[in-house]
Amino acid sequence: MSDTPLIHGADDGAYQEGREGHGHIKSFVRRAGRMSEAQHRYLDEMMPKIGIPYQPAPVDLAAVYGRNAPKILEIGCGMGETTAKIAEAHPENDYFGLEVHIPGVGALCKLIAEKLLGNLRIGNHDAVEVVRDMLPEGSLDGIHIFFPDPWHKTRHKKRRLIQPPFVALLASRLKPGGYIHCATDWENYALQMLDVLGREAQLENSVDNPSTGALAAALEADSAAGLAGFAPRPDYRPLTKFENRGIRLGHGVWDLVFRKR
Repeated sequence: MSDTPLIHGADDGAYQEGREGHGHIKSFVRRAGRMSEAQHRYLDEMMPKIGIPYQPAPVDLAAVYGRNAPKILEIGCGMGETTAKIAEAHPENDYFGLEVHIPGVGALCKLIAEKLLGNLRIGNHDAVEVVRDMLPEGSLDGIHIFFPDPWHKTRHKKRRLIQPPFVALLASRLKPGGYIHCATDWENYALQMLDVLGREAQLENSVDNPSTGALAAALEADSAAGLAGFAPRPDYRPLTKFENRGIRLGHGVWDLVFRKR
């Protein structure tokens, strides 16, 4: 097993659904990283049981979980603390967590084993390809994207995950009334998320929001006006220790919840 996690990489070309190969700009790069012995052990023990391997064909989620229940996708689980807390608090839902960072997958495997979480599965693959190739249209009740890499340098913003083509793809996988919940602690990314989600015709904001047009420019000019488009943090999303620290330091956190029309 390699100590190199599959984190965030580079690939040029516009994303196109159905195109062979990646067909999209990667939002992640490969970086060296080490795993603890416990992460190695739980990864080896648990992934054959709860892992959902990538395949270029649709997967039957009801068969995977052995029941018909609401299905929630989380993109970017990190080290898994939030993902595990949400799954533990909501046993009525089934959760599919995607994470490309191998130590994070190992850490989440450990939490699943310790908490006996039968409603949580893990995928270790590029989220764009999993959503595009494996998840049928109208198969999801919700999508969580919490604190994705902000790629804060201007020249790197094209690598941000929340882009119009991917949001359109995500929306197509939601059932009517299903939701996309994004959260970020970077104001500039929050404004981009609000603009991109607001422009997607399949979605509507769960709170009152200026419609479209020059939304991002208007909000950049007067960021306080953007508060009308952001949602209060839903109770199901727990605060992380890093988020609590940021709040104490006066940093902002923005949640967005859009629903499928």
